[in-house]
Amino acid sequence: MQPITHRYRRNRTNEAMRRLVRETTLSTGDLIYPMFVVEGLGVKREISTMPGNYHLSIDMLLRECEMLAGLGIPAVNLFGYCEDKDEKGTGAYDDQGLIQRAVRALRQEIPELYLQTDIALDPYTTTGHDGLVVGDEIVNDETVDVLCRMAVSHAAAGVHMVSPSDMMDGRIGAIRKALDAEGFEKVSIMSYAAKYASSFYGPFRGALDSAPRSGDKKTYQMDPANVREAVKEVLLDIEEGADVVMVKPALAYLDVIHEVRRHIQVPLAAYHVSGEYGMILAAAEKGWVDKERAMLEATLAIKRAGADMVLTYFAPELARYLADHPM
Repeated sequence: MQPITHRYRRNRTNEAMRRLVRETTLSTGDLIYPMFVVEGLGVKREISTMPGNYHLSIDMLLRECEMLAGLGIPAVNLFGYCEDKDEKGTGAYDDQGLIQRAVRALRQEIPELYLQTDIALDPYTTTGHDGLVVGDEIVNDETVDVLCRMAVSHAAAGVHMVSPSDMMDGRIGAIRKALDAEGFEKVSIMSYAAKYASSFYGPFRGALDSAPRSGDKKTYQMDPANVREAVKEVLLDIEEGADVVMVKPALAYLDVIHEVRRHIQVPLAAYHVSGEYGMILAAAEKGWVDKERAMLEATLAIKRAGADMVLTYFAPELARYLADHPM
């Protein structure tokens, strides 16, 4: 046998050494928890399509967010369940709307928690589309006008960051201009810059009753076959004023996260979406994978690909795990 020159196993001898040479780390500070707000009082109802996640009335949202802050999770991303939908999505920019009231309550009760809100019309429209529908067309510019009103309404309620997830052209620049014009220069924008027309959104759409009533979202969300286009979308959103850009979904698009990271210097988020979350839960329930190890490995892969922060439904479980097993 020839002498072995390189013995890489020496760097894997024990946990202390493995931590010393670890190239990618994951901490609770990297996590953003998406949450679903509903009307009512005392409501904490498990979402049937997303076990372990809940529809929460504002009073219960406050309790959950106190727990999250105690775990060290720095940010939440809020989605509102709108019961009074209409063709124009007017509930999206109602100053007394559900999300606006939730933001005000959270800012008062848990001021240390960083608040992000979704900016899109699909939970508010009868069509279930992210934009306004005129005839058979999801119209772009008219939608952007409504998104600007929505973003300003959320900013007036006290949100720290708005998160446009609609994929309309030009909406980042328009929202930045609208926010600045109303004196909200300090409100940040996290753009869903490369959001794909993915099959992995199904459980989420069930949670918000936001599936399109007809057609699909392929005229505005990206083709899963494309990566160069994602880079163009991201760079344009940065040029228009995005403070953070996002790739969504995450696990099926690790190559996109990696490619985008190569081209940008601003912070990069990735969304570990409901269908990806559900696959791990289903496999764990069958006994095919260990849930803790799988959620950790999946989130670490997203970080390794280049994401700075991860939106994940595993955030509370990951925070508890990392408290006992710091990386």
